[in-house]
Amino acid sequence: MLYRKLGKTGINLSILGFGCMRLPIIDRKPEQIDYPKAIELLRYAIDHGVNYVDTAYFYHAAVFGQRGMSEPFLGEALAGGWREKVKLATKMPLFQLRQKEQMETFLAEQLERLKTDYLDFYLLHGLNGGAWDRMRSLGVREFLDKKRSEGIVKFPAFSFHGTAADFKRICDDYDWAFAQIQYNYMDTEFQAGHEGLRYAADRGMGIVVMEPLKGGKLAQNLPKEMADIFATAVPIKSPAEWALRFVWNEPGVSSVLSGMNEMEQVVENLRVADEGIPGSLGKSELAVIDRARNAMRAKIKADCTACRYCMPCASGVDIPDVLNALNSAAMSNESNPWLTGYTMVQGKAGKCTDCKACEEVCPQELPVSSLMKEAKGMFKE
Repeated sequence: MLYRKLGKTGINLSILGFGCMRLPIIDRKPEQIDYPKAIELLRYAIDHGVNYVDTAYFYHAAVFGQRGMSEPFLGEALAGGWREKVKLATKMPLFQLRQKEQMETFLAEQLERLKTDYLDFYLLHGLNGGAWDRMRSLGVREFLDKKRSEGIVKFPAFSFHGTAADFKRICDDYDWAFAQIQYNYMDTEFQAGHEGLRYAADRGMGIVVMEPLKGGKLAQNLPKEMADIFATAVPIKSPAEWALRFVWNEPGVSSVLSGMNEMEQVVENLRVADEGIPGSLGKSELAVIDRARNAMRAKIKADCTACRYCMPCASGVDIPDVLNALNSAAMSNESNPWLTGYTMVQGKAGKCTDCKACEEVCPQELPVSSLMKEAKGMFKE
């Protein structure tokens, strides 16, 4: 395993981190984590050098915005000496936080759920400009300073879904250890993007990358044109390897989170991480990625990462599943609902009432209502 300095903290983080938003589950129910399987994956990764584990209050909830099961899972999985082997991060649940006193309440609850008396990293979850202004007015900077002095939070950080301008402003407003941003070869100009990445790194902040495979979209079920590019490239790499190597090629990146839910994914990512050296991709390899990027942009309909922040839909639409079928149709030039997986979707697009509640919480800023109408027409509901 390779390690990189996390900004000015002096900490060496494994360049591969274990993200706990997409753990293996039972019966497709996000709140029912498959404990034996998930523990096996996590501990295997730690045994092979991964020392960064990331979760959040909402991860693996039946309904987004409610308390999830990822934190208590980690409390059990890291018991018996495993906690001491990793740097643990969780996130302040801003979506539910309206009063200053709740900062204390939530943190105490999260420590109990994680069965730990301190956090290596405590992130403000999903900041944008408006959320930062609200949290600032509630005194979050003073709260973080207090928890640092008490030794309960070693380093404060934040995850981000907003504009590059707001990202820079937030970076300048507090002494952050790192920022967690969405970054992959399709999203170099999205949200913070490469501009924000370089800005933070130049200030001495660490950068932790989420969605390096864009919710799996860059690893499997690729358009034929894109798959052909990778299949004929030299040297041969899997699509996931190309995507991960692209992110690790950037010297400003400290660590890359991967939501691994199969042992094959863990093993492959560990193998690829051994070659994740900054600047190690040559011009010909970067050209392959450019060609693949252009091929996907010409095909994809919805840049959904299946984060499920939009779920459940009040009208019963299975939004991520509908968008996945819509992308499958676009990438394969196939509108047969059997062949695109749309037949298996329980909550069809026709149930959409155009309320746009999903659009208010979508980190990707997708026009979900319009996409539901397109899916309804394509699949002839």
